[in-house]
Amino acid sequence: MKEISLHIIDIFENSIKGGASLVKLTVKEDVENNWLTLKITDNGKGIPKDMLGKVRDPFVTSRTTRTVGLGISLLEAAAERCGGKLQILSKVGLGTSVISTFQYDHIDRAPLGNMTDTIITIVMMLGESNNFIYKHRYNDKEFIFDTREIRETLGGNVPLNNLEVIGWMRGYISEGESEIYTDQIND
Repeated sequence: MKEISLHIIDIFENSIKGGASLVKLTVKEDVENNWLTLKITDNGKGIPKDMLGKVRDPFVTSRTTRTVGLGISLLEAAAERCGGKLQILSKVGLGTSVISTFQYDHIDRAPLGNMTDTIITIVMMLGESNNFIYKHRYNDKEFIFDTREIRETLGGNVPLNNLEVIGWMRGYISEGESEIYTDQIND
């Protein structure tokens, strides 16, 4: 995939199909230590132990509509190509965490991608009973986006996929993303 954000959407889809009502995405750009870390955690049904060792195989999938599941294997290949790794932690009934690391300055590391568009895409995929938390840390700055807070503010009267709400979220996320990349100026 051309951008890491496309992997994020794919793993998010797996979480929702796995029955998750809450998915958390943490992106940590630790430039000083030369690492990019993605962690996607959900509270879905989890992966059975016998399947956990097989999910990295592109020809093993729990889907009945197709016999190939490339998401995990492509993310793992992307991480390993950049001196990183992929780790999957899961417990049946509790959920799953997919953690991938990438050497930050590796020549083969794909760009992170447009995270504003990625988060908006994810929000558009949410059902009424699903929520999403996004934390993006760049060195010592952090931006957090939580659909539970937005739903509370809207009071349940307006859906998240309302065009005005989407427009507001797009601006809010874009501004938050820009702020974490702005250098601090100390007087």
